Amino acid sequence: MSGQFVIAPLLVALVTAIATLLTRRFGRAQVTLSLLGGLGYLGAVAWLVSEVDPLGATNVYSYQVSGWQAPFGITLVADSLSAFMLAFSAVIALAALVFSSAYVDTFGQRVSYHPLYHFMLVGVTGSFLTGDIFNLFVWFEVMLMSSYVLVVFYSGPEHTRAALQYVVLNLVGSAVMLLAIGGLYSTTGTLNMADLSRRVADPAAFGGFSVAPVLGLSALLFAVFALKAGLAPFQFWVPAAYRAAPAPVSAMLAGVVKKVGVYAIIRVYFTVFAGAAFSGLSLPGLSVPEGESALLAFYGPILFVMAGASIVVGGLGAVGRDDLDGLLAYSSIGQVGFIVLPLAIAATATDPEVRVLGVAAALVYALNHGFAKSLLFMASGAVYDAVGTEQFPDLGGLSETAPWLSGGFFVGIIALVGIPPLSGFFGKMLVFDAAGRTESGLGLPVALFGAILTIAYFSRAWNRGFWGEPSMLVQHGDTRFTLVAVVVALAVAIAVLGVGFDVVMRAAEAGAHAALNRQEYVDTVLGGVESSGGGGHA
Repeated sequence: MSGQFVIAPLLVALVTAIATLLTRRFGRAQVTLSLLGGLGYLGAVAWLVSEVDPLGATNVYSYQVSGWQAPFGITLVADSLSAFMLAFSAVIALAALVFSSAYVDTFGQRVSYHPLYHFMLVGVTGSFLTGDIFNLFVWFEVMLMSSYVLVVFYSGPEHTRAALQYVVLNLVGSAVMLLAIGGLYSTTGTLNMADLSRRVADPAAFGGFSVAPVLGLSALLFAVFALKAGLAPFQFWVPAAYRAAPAPVSAMLAGVVKKVGVYAIIRVYFTVFAGAAFSGLSLPGLSVPEGESALLAFYGPILFVMAGASIVVGGLGAVGRDDLDGLLAYSSIGQVGFIVLPLAIAATATDPEVRVLGVAAALVYALNHGFAKSLLFMASGAVYDAVGTEQFPDLGGLSETAPWLSGGFFVGIIALVGIPPLSGFFGKMLVFDAAGRTESGLGLPVALFGAILTIAYFSRAWNRGFWGEPSMLVQHGDTRFTLVAVVVALAVAIAVLGVGFDVVMRAAEAGAHAALNRQEYVDTVLGGVESSGGGGHA
């Protein structure tokens, strides 16, 4: 199937970025165009989601740019997985944009903020929709180049240091990714994901190339995706970058940009490389099943170790923080571990139902974390805007002076703790359900320890920042309506997602089936293309 709507969100974000760049001398017009562009982007994503119909039959749509048939041209692909990611990203992006219009000073907005924000959204959208590995790299770079500048937006020494670390690590990751892409093209003769998937599944039909190098090259890609997602041991850039960036940018980085790395892991390893057959793969102390899905199973224990390490490192780091932004930054490391943990179980599972459960659990938790962590970072920004600090020793009593803001913050933390009937409860239960399916029995203790840490550091944040007697700074602070309204709106959205969780679960299961239905993805993108020795880009 094909449809023009596939490219619509990308075009809206791109046109908005250019329009806000051209109107930077006209502040009010620029902000208006930016907000209208955010609404238009949400509308374009809604159109895409309605066409893909993730609650109905599994549908995959492809758009061949300039009419060049895959695998030779540039392909965009929309299915239930990409629609799921785009849907919650669009809502969070609009909320953060409205927050930005009041939070970022007028000079900052006029100079560069809005164009950079929308170019970052262009990169995110392209990453979710791209149908080839090279353009995944391109969209990563579009997204990251914008975020580099947004991290250093305030230009102070601390911000410059954080941005330098962020830039260097991600540039190294980009170089490694480009090296891996070149190796894959040299080995398989293609960069199109669908074509790559069928070639690694049946190399004999495409000249009999050796599939062995694919393992090493996929490991390089895996390290890059883990870096983008902020998984341990590649999490070092996260705390400094999140603390340095403006609050709405941190909300986007944690709520949306980080999910691009998670999406890349799901798409590339559960769809593209899932059919790769290997024999003789092993890890120290572990055996890897041979045959189809051997490559995916090889990464299962690696994902498990990285998820567990992220949960522990992030949780312990958050417990010891004395500032709200620092706590939220370390919490993001731990929470991404909860997203990846069920993916680890899914990768090693032989039961199709368990594999669907694992991917669906990851998607649900990613959605809940996206909304809740975006809310919390923007609540932290609203606190800083009102009080002038987010250091716990200077806070206290916010629940008395800013009840609506405090209520929104409270909804965010209990959503991540997993209290019913909020969406986080169901996400946590799905993670625990998947963790209980591990043969080693280690999944549940890791998830339980992470849940205890989550309760500990969020209880500390609430008690020190929002409970008790108001401090002098808090007594004289004054919250702004727009900032609080965005926080409350996201809190309401989290509650609505929990009450209507059946729809969320059906969409997540459809996304999981789309990720795991490799053959439908290949057939839709390639259509009637015959097997040939070449591929990639014309």
